[in-house]
Amino acid sequence: MKSMGMMSREPRKSMSEINVVPYIDVMLVLLVIFMVTAPMLTQGVKVDLPETTSDPITQDKDVETITVSVDSNGAYFLEVGDDSSEPMSLENVRAQVSKILSQRANAEVMVRGDEFVDYGVVVRLMAELQAAGASGIGLITDAPQEQP
Repeated sequence: MKSMGMMSREPRKSMSEINVVPYIDVMLVLLVIFMVTAPMLTQGVKVDLPETTSDPITQDKDVETITVSVDSNGAYFLEVGDDSSEPMSLENVRAQVSKILSQRANAEVMVRGDEFVDYGVVVRLMAELQAAGASGIGLITDAPQEQP
């Protein structure tokens, strides 16, 4: 017989479940961090494109696009794929585009010219791109906004 003060204890079984609550907390914190930082990762040059109605240019997914942007101050920026460059001179743009086109002859060249930049700046850029070997140059515009 067992006395009241001398009760025997059974050994405890170990718990074999994983506590997932800390993992969920970490995942939610990372999700918030990525949601906050994702808009800051977009790169490019701030350009106020002229608005006009035009048909979109169809592009092959296999063809790389070279985009040369001209901001309102007349500075040139070269964007190849997702890479964007620092402001560069017109001669450097020509040299870089020439190098790219010598390696990838089927690359398309597009120009993003700010609405407020002088017309001559964009024309000089297009002439240099043609001299670099671009056979066809596309102009990027924004669609006009609907007036209520």
